[in-house]
Amino acid sequence: MAAPTVTASLDASTYAPGEPMTLTVDYADPDTRPVTVTIVLTDPDGNSSAPVRVTAVIDPLGVEIADDSGRAWTMVSDTGTTAVYRAVA
Repeated sequence: MAAPTVTASLDASTYAPGEPMTLTVDYADPDTRPVTVTIVLTDPDGNSSAPVRVTAVIDPLGVEIADDSGRAWTMVSDTGTTAVYRAVA
């Protein structure tokens, strides 16, 4: 099993006290495989619907943010590969 990968970047290199900070985390797990379910409806006459597909990730990665000042980071969004967090300097 390969190890998950992660990169992170802040929107600035310095902040004034009270200034908002945005942290973007890009992450991946090469062992994670999405599951796709395909649904087709067929009536008694043999007429079928167009296929509908739904995809889910089983056992997704969890992102935890902590810094050495104890600042609270709030998640803004998480797509499953990119998470964005905000805090105040």
